[in-house]
Amino acid sequence: MMTSGPLRFRGSIFGRVKAASALIDLHDDPQPPHPVGRRALPLSLTSTTLGRLGNTMASDSVATPARHAGSRTSHARAILGPALYDKLPDTKVLLVGAGGIGCELLKNIVLAGFGHITLLDLDTIDLSNLNRQFLFKKKDVKQSKAMVAARTASAFNPNVHIYPIHGNIKDPQFDLSWFKQFDIVLNALDNLDARRHVNKMCMAGEIPLVESGTAGYLGQVQPLLKNRTECFDCIPKPTPKTFPVCTIRSTPSQPIHCIVWAKSYLMSQLFGEDENAIGELDEAEKQGENAQEIATLRKEAQAFKAVRAALRSPQGTDAAKKAFQKVFYSDILNLLSMEDMWRYRDKPVPLDFDAIESDEFVIRGVHASQAKIVANGAPAAPNGTANGAKAANGSAKPVNGATENGTKGLKDQRALSLRDSWEMFVKSTDRLSARLRAGEETISFDKDDDDTLDFVTAAANLRSAAYGIQGKSRWEVKEMAGNIIPAIATTNAIISGLIVLQALHLLRKSYTALRNVHLQFKPAVPLSTINLSPPNPVCGVCRDAYAELQCDPARVTLGEVIDGILGEDEGDETREVSTYEDKRMLSDPDFDDNLGRTLESLNVTRGNFLSIVDEDGEYEAVTLAIGVLPPNHSIDAPAYILPSPLPKPAKKVKRPPPPPSTPPPPASGSLKRSAPVDDDIVEQPPPKRVKTAEANGTAANYSPSKKRKLDEDGLVMLEQQDEKIDDDVIVID
Repeated sequence: MMTSGPLRFRGSIFGRVKAASALIDLHDDPQPPHPVGRRALPLSLTSTTLGRLGNTMASDSVATPARHAGSRTSHARAILGPALYDKLPDTKVLLVGAGGIGCELLKNIVLAGFGHITLLDLDTIDLSNLNRQFLFKKKDVKQSKAMVAARTASAFNPNVHIYPIHGNIKDPQFDLSWFKQFDIVLNALDNLDARRHVNKMCMAGEIPLVESGTAGYLGQVQPLLKNRTECFDCIPKPTPKTFPVCTIRSTPSQPIHCIVWAKSYLMSQLFGEDENAIGELDEAEKQGENAQEIATLRKEAQAFKAVRAALRSPQGTDAAKKAFQKVFYSDILNLLSMEDMWRYRDKPVPLDFDAIESDEFVIRGVHASQAKIVANGAPAAPNGTANGAKAANGSAKPVNGATENGTKGLKDQRALSLRDSWEMFVKSTDRLSARLRAGEETISFDKDDDDTLDFVTAAANLRSAAYGIQGKSRWEVKEMAGNIIPAIATTNAIISGLIVLQALHLLRKSYTALRNVHLQFKPAVPLSTINLSPPNPVCGVCRDAYAELQCDPARVTLGEVIDGILGEDEGDETREVSTYEDKRMLSDPDFDDNLGRTLESLNVTRGNFLSIVDEDGEYEAVTLAIGVLPPNHSIDAPAYILPSPLPKPAKKVKRPPPPPSTPPPPASGSLKRSAPVDDDIVEQPPPKRVKTAEANGTAANYSPSKKRKLDEDGLVMLEQQDEKIDDDVIVID
């Protein structure tokens, strides 16, 4: 319930938030019309409080000052100031992403009164989204996130226009001219590639961008503006972790290796199109991986064809057994035949289908029903169970959902035995096989698909058992295979509120108030703010000179574009340049075969960037955003319209060369250093140190640093006037 007094938070964390007050001072009138105007509101634009504030803004945005005094918009107008508040209804915002942050952020900007909001998201709603993405309900599962979020949020403020788009932000129709229609872009993305694409578009169009992200209790908000702040790519980002093919296929040593194998390799081999199986081996061979291993893996790939046919056959009653014997018995025997591979590694153990079914299979001294593939890092007991005791029926399988230590636990988090994994593999394979026979052409892994999750969990744990690797519970496999980053609704709400604050600063052009804000797991100081860094002078994104090239890619050639951009100024004809599309080289001074080809034939079309790079390294690159010709462009006119004025790349900032580690050679040309003349060398033994006065019980009248300096100069300071020393000295007053 909102009161007329100061807004306060009862929580121990938010009551001590002081950093937000520097972010909230948005009023541009030194005499606010309402007492709330100068009050520091820690995180007051987050989640619930911004919702309350937005409810006061649902009335008409244009009103007389008399009406504002007692209207529902008085608080918002007092906080934001008349100029900024009156600007919001005409502001065009692009919100990319309608997930955890996106849902909270959409609610915030709708209630704050941003007039025109374009919401774009490619994803559909999953059941697992409902615990933190509150614009969705269970009936919305499998529907477009953008469409459902727009429909739900539009009821919060009837004066706001929301334009939902179910699509990929990298689609060609979302080119630079499309981006330029927006006043500000807000990112709520969860993948690196899309973030880099939006960052480059905003740098090219000089559009303010607010970047954000969360991971568990942590979060970050970063406003980005060309030529004023560093861009998203000014600081290199870590690349996703990858594993060699032979490690995944032949010599796993960690649980993640087995999970990746089950998800990315085995799943596609049995139930997918399997387009990349041979291609991955070809690429691994080019990179110099073990040739003998790759040859064996090629034979395995060919042998999968019979198993795939059995899974799709109406008479495939024993398809699960064929798949098991192929993967966990025959393939392991083939690998064991390569003795050199196991010279310094532990050998895997082939698994026998019938022996595990009858509980006669013994692995490392333990029967299959008792061989626990321990989860959650708990060490296995000597007898194979997780707690050293069997269940009442003689097996180690928990009864009625009880864990091995007798406590009630979740089914997905219990430790699985080898027999449990075998049973899960058979049942999930039969269910997936039935789906293929029912008409599904291919089945890919989905963390919310119980059949595929069971299959990956069982296959990964069976492979872990064969190689002596610790197994994982069904929940842990879901977390690792689904690349699940812990998401907390409160974190998303706080970050979305901070995004709005930084967006308001950008709209007011209060660039000195912009901050890089971090949400920390520190109750005493949950928020920290950092002044924004200037652009990186060697950044390959924001330092380029951008322009838009409107053209017909089917008619204009690469050579025409280069000549048009560089051929206007005197002397530019002699400049040597290379051209790139992303990281793909199209031409350079020694390779001009593509200059006569059209852009379309080179796959450089609408939405792509064409970079012209100076080979001498004196100038920054010129990057052209490919757009379409206007509708009224004459067919007889040239197939392109050059940007006006032409982009002028700045000279590159040259870093000073590092100092030489050795002295330069003499001017005479000789590489040998001349020997010193003996007459020039005067040996001067260092003066002998005298006993200090401290040793005699008197205090020295000079500091240690002064004494050290005197010693370096060859001087000796006497403590007493009649003090004598053995060396010949010159007395100085």
